[in-house]
Amino acid sequence: MKNKKIPTFEITIEVNNNLFYRIVKRLFDIVVSTLGMIILSPIFLIVALLVKLTSKGPVFYVSDRIGRYGYTFKFYKFRSMTVDADEQLIKLLKNNEVEGGVTFKMEDDPRITKFGKFIRKTSLDELPQLFNIFLGQMSVIGPRPCTVREFHLYDERDQQRLAVKQGLTGEWQVNGRSNTTFKEMIEMDIHYCAKRSIWYDTKIFFKTFLAVFKKDGAK
Repeated sequence: MKNKKIPTFEITIEVNNNLFYRIVKRLFDIVVSTLGMIILSPIFLIVALLVKLTSKGPVFYVSDRIGRYGYTFKFYKFRSMTVDADEQLIKLLKNNEVEGGVTFKMEDDPRITKFGKFIRKTSLDELPQLFNIFLGQMSVIGPRPCTVREFHLYDERDQQRLAVKQGLTGEWQVNGRSNTTFKEMIEMDIHYCAKRSIWYDTKIFFKTFLAVFKKDGAK
């Protein structure tokens, strides 16, 4: 089934869309996602088993996310929350610690399972997105895809982060992650859209390993 598109919005920022860069980036995404799924398959199996054994519900959390130019796609993560997490969110919005209330973060979020805390801290919950990357719905490097709820709270400036394919990791992830404000995240994403290049993506890719090791801003 063809992905749905949210209402049209105008891209007004400068974006590096060099053809050679886009070809190299897609090849990089295919190689990294393929090797990642093969090499990390034992970890996939272990995490999947522990998710199933430590809490009730499916192994994967699947949700609609907004991709480049506003097209939705199915986004995959290892489930780190209770099965009714989306329903609980409505009641918890008043406890949001992120300024502006667009994205949601809460210290000691009651929806997160005990094992879920571990896989979120270590970013293991994000591994299934290698499948999204392989399919071309995401890239290794790019802004993080937002939820439909979050998009409808975006202003025109915020929407500009959708000018490029959304990613597994990006400038925001290697520069503080949850320790940054929503508006700081937006400006980092827009900065990436203009500055992105083979060299810049490579720099972010390797900085990601350091950020994961240090658990910078991971919650």
